[in-house]
Amino acid sequence: MRQVSLAGLDVSRIGLGCMGMSAFYTGKGTDEAESIRTLHRALDLGVTFVDTAERYGPFTNEELVGRAIAGRRDEVVLATKFGLMSHIGRGTPDAAGRIVDGHPDNARAAIDGSLRRLGTDHIDLYYLHRVDPTVPIEDSVGAMAEFVQAGKVRHLGLSEAAPETIRRAHAVHPITALQSEYSLWTRDPEDGVLDTLRELGIGLVPYSPLGRGFLTGHITSPDDFDADDFRRDNPRFTGENFTKNLDIVRSVREVAVEAEATPAQVALAWLLAQGDDIAPIPGTKRVSRLEENAAADALTLTPSQLDRLSAIAPAAGDRYPDMSQVRR
Repeated sequence: MRQVSLAGLDVSRIGLGCMGMSAFYTGKGTDEAESIRTLHRALDLGVTFVDTAERYGPFTNEELVGRAIAGRRDEVVLATKFGLMSHIGRGTPDAAGRIVDGHPDNARAAIDGSLRRLGTDHIDLYYLHRVDPTVPIEDSVGAMAEFVQAGKVRHLGLSEAAPETIRRAHAVHPITALQSEYSLWTRDPEDGVLDTLRELGIGLVPYSPLGRGFLTGHITSPDDFDADDFRRDNPRFTGENFTKNLDIVRSVREVAVEAEATPAQVALAWLLAQGDDIAPIPGTKRVSRLEENAAADALTLTPSQLDRLSAIAPAAGDRYPDMSQVRR
């Protein structure tokens, strides 16, 4: 697996998002043994950029990742996040149990719990999971910078932040990466965010680079989701939007046939072609899918294929039922 540099942090060109091993897509339950096999196989393949968060579970995903990387910590570029839970009693949870809390005291309460669950003395990339509109970003990042000075964190990141917020944060302490949804069906970062990141020398870590599984072509009906799968209530997976978005999959599949690859590999190869400062983190809990995704590192699309993919219209429907937590 080739590597790229995110503002000086070297990571595998394709990472592994671990959220679905413990939360939101779990369906009939979790399979810890298979998830750990997937993490071990990732490291064997050179997929060393591993992403989790305290919110996933909550807490159980960090614990799972910690168990999986025990004895192999030096092979991993480990990323986790805080800010979608409050440890200090601020705010009221929404229907999904989330509280956006970027208060410095919450950051200080969160970091040691993540270190303990992950079984490590440092985190390579520590993100603010969502920007808290009630706390100046300077205060949130100032607290995170304390962790760098203490040796608990090596690099800082933000998730789903707007260009001006990124600038203000970067002025307090260098930001290494922004994590944001980016894929063939979510082109939001192209509206000012990517330009800002490149001006400041910050890397981009796209999450959901396969459109929450939609771009793989394996989802053909809303009935494919289990009752507790959060995609059942996601605007892009319901009603007319679902039907319209199938056109995106058909376009990706046409290129995949030409390239003798899978739709997932084509979607990832397109994303990788957008710059050498981009490291997507497709999520999976299965070894077979991990191997399929990792193989996209070796796929080079033709200029014509890239142009056809870039011409695809973004997905119909909002990314979340409530978009108020993004691009602050």
